[in-house]
Amino acid sequence: MGKKLIIDLEKCKECGNCLASCSYRYHPNNNGVDALLEKVRFALICRKCELAPCIEACPQDALEKVPAGKGEDKVLKRATMLCTGCGTCAAACPFGTVYTELIPYLDSVCDICRGRLAPGEKPLCVRTCSLNALSYEEAEPGKDLVEVFDDVLVRVTGGLLWEPFLREKEKAER
Repeated sequence: MGKKLIIDLEKCKECGNCLASCSYRYHPNNNGVDALLEKVRFALICRKCELAPCIEACPQDALEKVPAGKGEDKVLKRATMLCTGCGTCAAACPFGTVYTELIPYLDSVCDICRGRLAPGEKPLCVRTCSLNALSYEEAEPGKDLVEVFDDVLVRVTGGLLWEPFLREKEKAER
C-alpha cells in the first residue's frame, strides 16, 4: 500500500481560497489543489446522470465524462480552454448539483508530485496547508474516506458524498 493524498473537505471549506503552495513546475502560478478540488466536486456532487444533460447543453463542448480510475464510474471533466463560464451546464443539471461558483476559470494541474518526492518527503501543498486539510499518508478507503481518483482520498464526514456541499449552498440561499 502506497501513500495517498487525503483531502479533508470539512477543513477545506473553512479556507475558501486555497493558499497551499504547489511544486508543479510546468505551470507558473499553478495551484494543483484547486484542480483536485474541481475533480473531487464533480466526482462527489454530480449524480452521474446516464444522459448527462449538462454535457448536451454546453454550447462549447467543454464537458465530457471520463473514467475516474476506480471501478466503472465516469465523472465530469471540463476543458477549461473551451469553457466560457456561461452557466448553461448548471441550468441544464436536473439535480442542481453543478455550481458554476465552484468551477474556477483558470486551470491548474496536480500530479500528486509523483516521482518528485524524496523518501519520507510530503508534497508542498501538504506542508503549506494552514488548516491541515491535506495530508499524505498510507490509508485505505473506509467509512469516512472515499477514493475518488488513483492515490486521492477524500474525507467526507458521515459518508454522505455530496451533502456537505448541498448544505452550504442551501445556507447561502437563505
